[in-house]
Amino acid sequence: MFRRVLSQCALYTMRGVVRLPWQVQCAFGDAAGGLLYRLMRRRRKIAERNVALCFPRLAEPARLRIVRRHFRSLGLGLVEVALAWWGRDEQIAARSRIVGSEHLEAALSHGRGVILFGGHFTTFELGGRILASRFEVGATYRPDNDPWWDSMLRAGRGRYLSALVAHKDARAMVRYLGRNRILWYAPDQDYGGRRRVFARFFAERASTTTATAWLARKSGARIVPYASYRRTDDSGWDVVLGPALDGFPTGDDPADAERLNGVLEGQIARSIEQYLWIHRRFKTRPPGAPPVYDAALLRRRTGVR
Repeated sequence: MFRRVLSQCALYTMRGVVRLPWQVQCAFGDAAGGLLYRLMRRRRKIAERNVALCFPRLAEPARLRIVRRHFRSLGLGLVEVALAWWGRDEQIAARSRIVGSEHLEAALSHGRGVILFGGHFTTFELGGRILASRFEVGATYRPDNDPWWDSMLRAGRGRYLSALVAHKDARAMVRYLGRNRILWYAPDQDYGGRRRVFARFFAERASTTTATAWLARKSGARIVPYASYRRTDDSGWDVVLGPALDGFPTGDDPADAERLNGVLEGQIARSIEQYLWIHRRFKTRPPGAPPVYDAALLRRRTGVR
């Protein structure tokens, strides 16, 4: 009950924030990021550990700066969620652009659907709204355990997405792609399960689902790299699409997983702090490898994995 009341208060606040001048919205996001950095101690430690694992050659002060900037990005991400759900079309269009739309159009011309492949960035909610202003887009999502919050997510995203498909409903994804539709799919979290391999991700080996290759093979859909970024001067956002991956999948699951992780690394390198570092990416370890998070960080909580 407390979580629901808190969530309702946050939603009402964010809905009001999008009516404020842009500079005030950015200031609100900055303040929210600073507050999250202080309050989300457990998630901060997870982010620090993830960044240290992925970038071991960076000095500690540089890694800590990335984490601080990441929490600022999380705060701005709250404003961007509100914009995605309640912002006016002209308000968003004036500050955004889509780069590489010709790659998506070319992939659609094959007639078998398109899988938008990317990771969880702090801008992903607004990025979907921007892309949906030009293309009909659906997305996979993880249903929330709280029915009330799940209905809020579906209502908010339903304002701009053509469909929401549960991330474990493979048959629904294949059916959707079979109608030559676009489906956003971000398989960069540690979902566990049997359909996975341990593939290189920066300086570590991460549990990586093979479902992306399976879905492409089953549906015949093309895979188009997709990412959204907040500009460094906070003036707006760029949604970036790349050419469809040639020769994918190959049938070699480890090689395909390594290739996709390589694409994701390139997307993250463009703006490291905007990637979602607070999830436990290395929770599942290769056989014989020691855990990288201590027991407190591995303890199951609701919300972000």
